[in-house]
Amino acid sequence: MKILPLQRDEKKSRVTVTCAEGDVSVYSHCAYCKHCKGVQTTSRIVPTPQTQALNDMKRGSAADENLMNAAMMFNSLIRDGTAIQCEDDAGHGYERLY
Repeated sequence: MKILPLQRDEKKSRVTVTCAEGDVSVYSHCAYCKHCKGVQTTSRIVPTPQTQALNDMKRGSAADENLMNAAMMFNSLIRDGTAIQCEDDAGHGYERLY
């Protein structure tokens, strides 16, 4: 498991991390990557809400709007977070979550 520190660009309202593919946007890549397992806040790692929402959908116990809510929760975690927990130890790069 790798910890990738968040790099913030306040002028462009952009947050990136250095991935196997280079610098990628956390909002468009990490949020939808199956290697992303959590967001590190001050002292703990919070699991990504998208993974839980996707698992609920596979079991048939959640609506599509839960994925939208999970994405908004992920954005809130990124706003307060300091790093991404990534399980891409092999260096494959981005792989779609859904």
